[in-house]
Amino acid sequence: MIFAAGLGSRLKHITEHKPKALVSINDKTLLQLNIEKLIEFGIKDIIVNVHHFSEQVKSFLQENNNFNVNITVSDETGLLLDTGGGLKKASVLLKDSNPILLQNVDIFSDIDYSKMLNYHIKHNSLATLAVQNRDSSRYLLFNNENKLSGWQNVKTKEKIITRDSDKLHQYSFSGIHIISPKIFDMLPNYDVFSIVKLYLDISKDNNIISYLHNKDVWFDVGTVERLNKFEKYMNSIKK
Repeated sequence: MIFAAGLGSRLKHITEHKPKALVSINDKTLLQLNIEKLIEFGIKDIIVNVHHFSEQVKSFLQENNNFNVNITVSDETGLLLDTGGGLKKASVLLKDSNPILLQNVDIFSDIDYSKMLNYHIKHNSLATLAVQNRDSSRYLLFNNENKLSGWQNVKTKEKIITRDSDKLHQYSFSGIHIISPKIFDMLPNYDVFSIVKLYLDISKDNNIISYLHNKDVWFDVGTVERLNKFEKYMNSIKK
């Protein structure tokens, strides 16, 4: 599932007339780059949620024949549901799935999905969260067993601890995660919520673990400055 429903407000004038998912780098949209990477790893069933300029995203997919794979749109035009709510709405389309890969549309990484999936299966995880050692204002906290144990905002000093531990490790979440469909039985009865909040709420009693991928290229292209950096990177590797 590609989370593509965000407003893209940090991209300022670029998303005044189009959704973040359709922002282009070298004639390819962020959505297309994500879809092509999923296809590269053999994923042929994809959910894309939409909200901001949703009809443009639908038209883009139709014009490209869904990139010759099975793409289903989860429409949030009426109400933006955040990541957790978006997953909940799409859950009727996903309940019978094998492990499910979740990816933000404004994230680009050369992470190996296959290795991450094998790690997820090996550790029998309810959710496996891709993380890195990089500077951030907000961190997920994991214990020595790589289990999610809390969250911290270093700017506001807010901290949430969900597991007692002698030592906690700060990691930045990469916006890439793999979940078991079992998580759908744990969703709250309200509709708008962050998936990180869900992970924290259920982390005390469930196996939600980190997948460290420090050596992988990773970009959050949610701001104009970061988008420009990503464009320079793509130009540098252009064949």
